[in-house]
Amino acid sequence: DQIASYALAVNTHLSSYLLPLGIELIDFKLEFGKTQGGKLVLADEISPDTCRFWDSKTGEKLDKDRFRRDMGQVEEAYQEILRRLMGA
Repeated sequence: DQIASYALAVNTHLSSYLLPLGIELIDFKLEFGKTQGGKLVLADEISPDTCRFWDSKTGEKLDKDRFRRDMGQVEEAYQEILRRLMGA
């Protein structure tokens, strides 16, 4: 099915991009829709709100689970993701 194929492709590309940055992609959600012409489109964001990101060395959670589990330092975790993505 086309949705499963797209989801697997996103997983492959995203994991390959993040791992060298020390970020392990644990899971994520995607939302798909169709245009008026019936074309399937991916219509979602990739962020710590829609994905589970863990530090690949320490296993530290760098995502929404910090908030959900009342672990604190939510803003710092999101800033760490940004720092790694920006190459700082």
